[in-house]
Amino acid sequence: MPTTPARAFPEDFLWGTATAAYQVEGAAAEDGRGPSIWDTFSHTPGRVDHGDTGDVACDHYHRLEEDLGILARLGVGAYRFSISWPRVLPGGGDRLNRRGLDFYSRLVDGLLERGVAPVATLYHWDLPQELEDAGGWPHRDTALRFAEYAHRMGKALGDRVHTWITLNEPWCSAYLGYASGVHAPGRTDPAGALAAVHHLNLGHGLAVQALRATAAPPARVAVTLNLHHVRGVSERDAEAVRRVDALANRAFLGPMLDGAYPPDLIEATASVTDWSFVHDSDEATACQALDLLGVNYYSPVLVRARDGETADGPASPWIACGDVEFVRQPGPYTEMGWSIDETGLTELLLRLHGDHPSLPLMITENGAAFADVLDGDGRVRDERRVDYLRRHLTAVADAIDAGADVRGYFVWSLMDNFEWAHGYAKRFGIVYVDRETLDRTWKDSAHWYRDVVATGTVPDPS
Repeated sequence: MPTTPARAFPEDFLWGTATAAYQVEGAAAEDGRGPSIWDTFSHTPGRVDHGDTGDVACDHYHRLEEDLGILARLGVGAYRFSISWPRVLPGGGDRLNRRGLDFYSRLVDGLLERGVAPVATLYHWDLPQELEDAGGWPHRDTALRFAEYAHRMGKALGDRVHTWITLNEPWCSAYLGYASGVHAPGRTDPAGALAAVHHLNLGHGLAVQALRATAAPPARVAVTLNLHHVRGVSERDAEAVRRVDALANRAFLGPMLDGAYPPDLIEATASVTDWSFVHDSDEATACQALDLLGVNYYSPVLVRARDGETADGPASPWIACGDVEFVRQPGPYTEMGWSIDETGLTELLLRLHGDHPSLPLMITENGAAFADVLDGDGRVRDERRVDYLRRHLTAVADAIDAGADVRGYFVWSLMDNFEWAHGYAKRFGIVYVDRETLDRTWKDSAHWYRDVVATGTVPDPS
């Protein structure tokens, strides 16, 4: 039986793992932290599976030293975390919460002491509730407040952070938060969602400017997008692919990297909004020079043209796509129901490299949820996750061999955590977290990844 040969990565390839503040920190009402939209959403009955909240999460706030030790033993070169906006600037206002900032200062210093580069995400979905009450991301002022927040964090931590990421997956913030309503703040307003798209793009550009003005060189600035690798069932579905690609990908890549929204996006959504929220020079402001483009990838998307418009049903994140059908792909699947297809990652990276050859790429999230079990001998045998990671790292190696400039890879996630609307039902971590005791146990995948990091090589599966 043929085997896949071991794949070696460049010596300077950056290996890391990632988390997000609301998903791991806990301490939701401690040391001056204000409420976020996810606090409100998770405490609203029926919004999150099993009524779970992030009040305690993984208690990372109180177990910081333990978790820093895990990172050190993994041997990773970088750790991607997010800063909780309402922890450092409660209410999104001007008053800096020193106790909240001190937590991130200790985190950054602890990483540096262990030889781990801090990669800080400014926005991983936890908007201060007061800013949502004032209009949220559909409101222009939120972008301006985001820039002020970026400026404050750049001044406070910019002398020590290795890489800044402005936004994580603005697609989710805009479409899941304001169109389908399955994420916080839970609104179903398609026009508002498209306004949110724009103000996230604008906020990104303003934040890059703020970080460039405050963070000390050689700190790098990036954004992370969950770009959708969209395929059609047949050649007849090219228009469906184009429509979804515009909404999912080019709505962000256009203004951020090319300085303009794609005309076909404006045309396709004309029945929803006139885009009058885009002011003169906004697109130029959104288009700031980046040091890296962060790419989150889990599974490709398969679409085809629908015969006629879809019948009324639950609110959809896919605005103006009623004539597009999203087709379930062949298995195998992760616990999320997502198909496992690593070829989409190679193809996506090569597309990005072809479109923007001078922009380095970084895999800022990739991983899989499975129904992990802690055995009686204290071991978590997550062979399917190991296989998933091996396949996707091999896909990254394939893209590099074909010319893509990919600089690093971050496993999602360091530990099992609060998985948004799924609560604690889905386990993405390479470290198992017991929901009763919060004890951490390395899964087999953590041991496997430690060896990959140490050798810079993805081993032959045999």
